Amino acid sequence: HPARAKWSGSSFSFYEELRQRFPELSILASGGVRGVDDIKRLQDMGIFAVIFGKAYYEGILKLKDLEQFFVKK
Repeated sequence: HPARAKWSGSSFSFYEELRQRFPELSILASGGVRGVDDIKRLQDMGIFAVIFGKAYYEGILKLKDLEQFFVKK
């Protein structure tokens, strides 16, 4: 869908710039997740959390895909 937000280089760049300028913040990324690779990339960048509601709702992500990100106690 053309109106759907998508991660692009500029979105990742934005979060990277935030991490560099404000390393003490816990940043929550929201919108445009295309799949597990986007979540991994954000995690590798030091992003604290990711909202992936639309990707889950549309079936792009399944709970099984996300198990690797669950916090185990």
